Amino acid sequence: MRFELDGDEKDFASALDSLLVNADTVAVARAWAEGDHEPGLKLWGRLAEMGVTSLADEPVFLALAFERLGFHAVPGPYVESIAYLARDEGIATVAVPPHVPYALDADVTDVPHGPMRVSVDRTRRLFEVEAPDPIDEAAFDRAVLAVSAQLLGAGERVLADSVTYVKQRKQFGREIGSYQAIKHALADVRIALDFARPLVYGAALGEVPVSAAKVATGDAAYLASRTGLQVHGAIGYTQEFDLSVWITKIRALLTAWGTPAFHRQRVLEGLV
Repeated sequence: MRFELDGDEKDFASALDSLLVNADTVAVARAWAEGDHEPGLKLWGRLAEMGVTSLADEPVFLALAFERLGFHAVPGPYVESIAYLARDEGIATVAVPPHVPYALDADVTDVPHGPMRVSVDRTRRLFEVEAPDPIDEAAFDRAVLAVSAQLLGAGERVLADSVTYVKQRKQFGREIGSYQAIKHALADVRIALDFARPLVYGAALGEVPVSAAKVATGDAAYLASRTGLQVHGAIGYTQEFDLSVWITKIRALLTAWGTPAFHRQRVLEGLV
């Protein structure tokens, strides 16, 4: 499958990237993890002004936006508010058991909630809330598309940072990126992400099951995170190093809005 962005889509992605590059999203994410929501809420407002919060009925633009949100590790209940609830004003969140047992960032919404639960991704602040009934299947698939795009973006960021690092880090007098084993490992990530990308946009166009996109992006992003840890060595495990923001996010998103096993089963059922 071949998918090419048109001019409007490229311009939207470029404008969104420019905004996020200048927003110091790592600092925003770290503040959000500590319960300081002010920088994140300001960024939410700026993204809303760009129209990001009004993309529920524009699946290709939705996927583009969430890929960039994942690439820049932007925190907040964007999937819940924009993709599932289609809320274009204000901030909302939701729990959709059994696949989404807790509501993300309920403490920044007016949703009554219980105590916070800990996530491997410290920017994902999870709360018990009363779940709506029944599940909106179309909205659920829209949320799965958004998470898939986030995984794709996060995987791309880890790969980009890993490539930069191996060109700088030297061992035994040469850049570690010159070693064949590292080249091959990073090439495998590049291939996995390149195979996952058409599934995301195919799902946005309704030509591919959204669960197939979730499985592919989850596998590719997880491979990126494992490879990123490997090439960065011990520093990759430290919370102070920025790479950890994306690695923990990828791990959390793997099971967000349905586990890999659930989505593989959905793909199988669609085939048989």
